[in-house]
Order: sequence, then structure tokens, then C-alpha cells
Amino acid sequence: MWAMPAESGTQAIDRAANLLVSVVESGRPLGIGELSESAGLPKSTTSRLVGALERRGLVQRGGDRRVAPGPVLLRFAHRDSGESIVDLAAPALKALAELSGETINLGVPTPLGVEHLAQEDSRHFVGGTNWVGRRVPYETTANGKVLKAFMTRSREGAAVRERGYATAVDELEHGLAALAAPIFGPDGDAVAALSISGPTIRLTRDRIAELAPALLEQARLVSMRLGNHDQRGAA
Repeated sequence: MWAMPAESGTQAIDRAANLLVSVVESGRPLGIGELSESAGLPKSTTSRLVGALERRGLVQRGGDRRVAPGPVLLRFAHRDSGESIVDLAAPALKALAELSGETINLGVPTPLGVEHLAQEDSRHFVGGTNWVGRRVPYETTANGKVLKAFMTRSREGAAVRERGYATAVDELEHGLAALAAPIFGPDGDAVAALSISGPTIRLTRDRIAELAPALLEQARLVSMRLGNHDQRGAA
């Protein structure tokens, strides 16, 4: 008996591309079963191809395991105005930098951590690190914690969701403090995080509490610019 020929590289690319198009064109995250049925593929094949796309950051799965566009696509996500998420967040970064005097970053989730897409520099010499293009862990950073809390909806993230923002003090690096709030896309999913970071000598507990309302407001405004008008917030 002849064995079935193995799937060629071209076939795999075509199938993965078709799945990616389905995810991008859908108005909501899709389940593996839905993708499998629309593509006419076995669930095992669909899951394998989605896994490959996810490793490259082209798609991502939320807490319910449904598939949505990933961070690589989100950094180039456009609305009708032709503005990217970096463009839409730029006013928020500038406003927070002027208010706080600290470093402001925009980060998006990737399979390997949170990747920083844009930054507004601190007015101070101490704490002036360029984070653009760098990835940081989810567990020890404010933007990682807030994205994890709102993306997975786990019990351990309940306090962060209730407060609306996350903090990290002396975790990624001794002497570094940060607070971060989520940015929501049109479907209500957390697609990015806005953060304020600086040395602990300036970003004290009281200072973090003072800056949190402004951070939450600017994150809300960016979410609205992305088309989100029904934020789930601390649900």
C-alpha cells in the first residue's frame, strides 16, 4: 500500500496563509473548530498551523483560546484614517511624559514577552533607557502583568483588573519602578499596554498613586482611538 504523500512546503504555506486571512478578516476571535471548518482542514492540522503562526507573532490566543491577530500585525494595524497603533498612541505618550517627567512606553504582547513599539523619553538623565525593540518578561514587568491579567482573566490577576493597572517595583531590575494600564481593541481585548517607568527614588508608592489616574485616562483615550467604545475594564 502506498503511503499518502507528505504535505509540501508550498501547501503548508498556502494553508497557513488562508488561516491568517480568515483571522484578519473576521470581526471577532475565532475558535480552532471554526477555522478548521472554514478551511476544510482537520483540527489537528489547523491547530499545528495556528501554532506556527502564533510563534511568529502573527496570531495570538486569548484566555478562551480563540485566535485573533497577533502583535506583529497589531503594530501595523490601521483604521480608516490610515493611522497605526503607534500613531494613535503618540499623543498619550507625549502627554504622560510632560506630566510625569518619566519614560513612557507602548508595548504589545508577543509569545516571547512584551515588545516595546514606541517611547517618549524621560526629561531626567537617570532612568533614560531606550526600550524600543526590546522584549521584557510578563512576570516581572508592569506592562507584562497588566496584559497577562486582562488577556487570561485568571484569578491571580483579579486585583490588577479591579484596580485597572499593574505595578512592578524592584522586579525587572533593582531600583526600577513602573506602572502600566491596558489598551483595548474594538472587540474589548487588551491589545497593548501604556506604561510609566523610572527609578524608585522618584517613582515612589505615593507618586505611582498620583500618576495612575492620568495613565488610566490616556489608555482609555487610545482605546477609543482604536475603536473601542465598550471597555470591559475591571470586569
